[in-house]
Amino acid sequence: MSLLIRNGRVVTATDDYRADLFVEDEKVSLIGAQLDLEADQVIDASGKLVIPGGVDPHTHMDMPFGGTTSADDFESGTHAAAFGGTTSIIDFAIQIKGRSTLEALETWHGKATGKASIDYGFHMIVTDMEDERLWEMRRLAEEGVTSYKMFMAYPGVLYVDDGTLFRAMRKAGEDGTLVCMHAENGIVIDEIVKLALKRGETSPKHHALTRPTRMEAEGVHRSIAIAEVAGVPVYIVHLSCSDALEQVTLARNRGALVFAETCPQYLFLDIGHYDQAGFEGAKYVMTPPLRERWNQDELWRGLRFGDLQSIATDHCPFCFKDQKALGIKDFSKIPNGAPGVENRMSLVYNGGVVAGRISVNRFVELTSTAAAKLFGLFPRKGTIAVGSDADIVIFDPNRKETISAANPCTHHMRVDYNAYEGMAVQGFSETVISRGKVIVKDNEWLGQPGAGNFIKRALFSGPD
Repeated sequence: MSLLIRNGRVVTATDDYRADLFVEDEKVSLIGAQLDLEADQVIDASGKLVIPGGVDPHTHMDMPFGGTTSADDFESGTHAAAFGGTTSIIDFAIQIKGRSTLEALETWHGKATGKASIDYGFHMIVTDMEDERLWEMRRLAEEGVTSYKMFMAYPGVLYVDDGTLFRAMRKAGEDGTLVCMHAENGIVIDEIVKLALKRGETSPKHHALTRPTRMEAEGVHRSIAIAEVAGVPVYIVHLSCSDALEQVTLARNRGALVFAETCPQYLFLDIGHYDQAGFEGAKYVMTPPLRERWNQDELWRGLRFGDLQSIATDHCPFCFKDQKALGIKDFSKIPNGAPGVENRMSLVYNGGVVAGRISVNRFVELTSTAAAKLFGLFPRKGTIAVGSDADIVIFDPNRKETISAANPCTHHMRVDYNAYEGMAVQGFSETVISRGKVIVKDNEWLGQPGAGNFIKRALFSGPD
């Protein structure tokens, strides 16, 4: 199948020009002005942006957590991602403590194969790593899993001690791979949680009040310090606040190989959402929690000046009625996570480009290119260039929608609420193309479960 996209404004992280694109054999094969070519399908992109498909480097499909499992599996989650303009995700396989990471990888292949409708890769969540199993990390890299995530939070579940952090980081550095860090001081946070519950403070807002920004900043500082000694680049996931950003900025200013992402929830939502009536605040129980609104300006500054490299979603949805309700009498039992994979592109375009905070090129970089570079997908993903995968979004910069779980244009996620309910946005992914095949057009689904491929990612080579 061949495809010709005419009359579009092609925007990448570095370029902005008008051209036609010719696609064949799943790749961009020709870019030029007024291409006179025959094609099986022709799309007129007049008045639209033609941008690389979004790359979301942080999702949790079919993830067991807190006595339940995230509401979106790889079929429903990638279906929703595609409607929002995301054509590649990197999800997280989870090692069971004491068991092989290779076994975990096989399990997550089983979850995704035959279900994912867009391309996907995996990070490996390492929950322990003794000396005798360090060889597994190199094997994972050979299998295309070139990044690992470790947690300073959730003692007894996902938490790893500093010795394990250093051991795994040192091996990752030797192998040329990247370490992702959930950076919070979970040991201290658990003590604060115990004190709150003893005082009878059980409402959803206390999830936020027991996870102070200083404990996130301490975790970021310690992650970076250990990574510097271990000789490995480190990527801070879901950074939520000014205190944590300050630690990243200080480290980058002294030349440390430190990178970080933030998420739409920290750019557009705030701690006031926990004050909703009844148990409604549980919809926003995620980790890190929502912060005071003033932090948003600092995060946008970090995005504008390059101390934050990408915007991911940490998409980990739990239904309000059936899953969040597990913690109705105890905030510490509310499954942590919220939906967002579908709404990221419109939210960032509206809040970034339309609001005048970032350029349209920076929008593409933050939602696609930077993640592709950091995680070994570029230039196959994250750009529009001859030879790159034809993962392309025809994006209407003027179309307005109101995000709502009741709006069939903005909500295909398998969860009974939308975290951005009622938020008006300008900018919308109208046509979505995955490896040369149109999978979404005018809110019609044309894709297929199982059409997405597992992507073997390259070793870490830096953001440039």
